[in-house]
Amino acid sequence: MTKRIGTSQSQSWCRYLKNGALVLVLLLALPSAMRLLAQAPVEDEIALRNRAFLLWDQGNQTEALPLLEKLAVARPTDAMVLERLGGVLGGSAHQIADPAARKQVVLRARSILLRAKELGDNSGYLTIMLEQLPENGEIPAFSTRKEVDDALREGEAAFGKSDFAGAMAAYKRAFQLDPNSYAAALFTGDVYFNMNQMDKAAEWFATAIKIDPERETAYRYWGDALMKDGKMDEARSRFIDAVIVEPYIRTSWVGLERWAGRNNAKLSHPKIEPPGSVSAQGDQTIINIDPAALDKKDGSQYWVIYPMSRALWRGEQFKKEFPNEKSYRHTLREEVEALGTVADAVSEDGKKPRKSKKLDPALLTLLNLRDQGLLEAFVLLSRPDEGIVKDYAAYRAAHRDKLVRYISEWLISTGGTKK
Repeated sequence: MTKRIGTSQSQSWCRYLKNGALVLVLLLALPSAMRLLAQAPVEDEIALRNRAFLLWDQGNQTEALPLLEKLAVARPTDAMVLERLGGVLGGSAHQIADPAARKQVVLRARSILLRAKELGDNSGYLTIMLEQLPENGEIPAFSTRKEVDDALREGEAAFGKSDFAGAMAAYKRAFQLDPNSYAAALFTGDVYFNMNQMDKAAEWFATAIKIDPERETAYRYWGDALMKDGKMDEARSRFIDAVIVEPYIRTSWVGLERWAGRNNAKLSHPKIEPPGSVSAQGDQTIINIDPAALDKKDGSQYWVIYPMSRALWRGEQFKKEFPNEKSYRHTLREEVEALGTVADAVSEDGKKPRKSKKLDPALLTLLNLRDQGLLEAFVLLSRPDEGIVKDYAAYRAAHRDKLVRYISEWLISTGGTKK
């Protein structure tokens, strides 16, 4: 579990600040806790809600938690109350040493968040929380070494009470015990972030990246620090790094989305949707073509080549190109070849369609991506499926620069067709 996810809300609202002992009291002895709350002076629900949300925004989740518990009973259909309550509980799980108790916390947090979703809550925060909380409720410990795990849990408890000195001491002790602890380095940087010491925060985030460069969190946290410091160009680079290392999880995109919101930019993939497809029926390959495309005068007739090219791959081409794979899958090479063949056909047309205002915009976009050598990056980031995803790591190892270019020059935009 990470502690800061970086949604478009205020920074403190994106923190999982908590007190493990209080969480356990409320979770494992909830009826008693609610009886105590019921004995408190009656407070107007709206005022109580405002007070709980203010505590949340201020990062004081220890005090916000019992109020949110009370509100969840009084206002069971208030999605925002449930979202915050589920977030506090989910973020507290790593403070709980007992695996069975920790599982109860995670499962309850998930059920509350899912109820908020049923009530219409579709915020990025809720989506990411649900992504980070396993459906079976079982989350791993910070470390397999008990002394390291204990130190990190101690740091979490201190952090939840805004005791940054205590948290820092515990996290650094964990790092001394295990210099390869990603969590220790990441959380130490996070304390400096909350203390507004961005240079020191960056040093620790960089340390975490050296420990494990294949995890997105430290890149995104570093981007948050840079953005908070007003260094927008550098922040943009770190957020792009986060996407590139783990593009297929929702959390990786949060930082770049926040950066776009702060800088009046938009994140949108080029729209290329071939009006044809390929499907299998037993041993037969079925080519599906939109007949309307054949009669258009904007070059759409060339799209018929796309499913034909893919049909060849479903036949013998895949076996020839991937002899070590037992069964067919949709590969990066197949998709790029199919799109590239369409682009080649359009280019060879003597009408010079790029200068034609009637050319299908998707074809013009396709030509430009091909000419810039970015078709693979486009496919991997905008059209991935289960088969194509398997080709990502190898492509990134050889062509990381093209992934950066695609995100920078095509994905981040203010709209319109790139030329």
